[in-house]
Amino acid sequence: MSHTLLAFDFGTKSIGVAIGQQITGSARPLTAIKARDGIPDWQLIERLLKEWQPDFVVVGLPLNMDGTEQPLTDRARKFSQRLHGRFGVRVELHDERLSTVEARAELFAHGGFRALNKGSVDSLSAVIILESWFDTH
Repeated sequence: MSHTLLAFDFGTKSIGVAIGQQITGSARPLTAIKARDGIPDWQLIERLLKEWQPDFVVVGLPLNMDGTEQPLTDRARKFSQRLHGRFGVRVELHDERLSTVEARAELFAHGGFRALNKGSVDSLSAVIILESWFDTH
């Protein structure tokens, strides 16, 4: 079964977005949405949902390395609940440990420090979250 999914890497200043296809198990970065204290431009998210019409979305769940929750964990959960509440889209949470570290390493390997802008890191983190979700489903 082929599903189109959007993934979000939630952050308080920026939220990375990626699109992927379950049939190929691959994703690509779309954009990074600026946020003010974790509150995104909901109209931009609505436009992305209308444009890509995902079957559902995956939101990265930030956890500590030992699997315990951190302050950002609750905020990511609230973001996912708001996505569902506002747009009626099915949302799944997925462990995102080390996604930012991996994204930074990949971008640095291909472009050095200049490639490490916040938007690129966040949207590539969303790709890593989504591809990790594909690997486990």
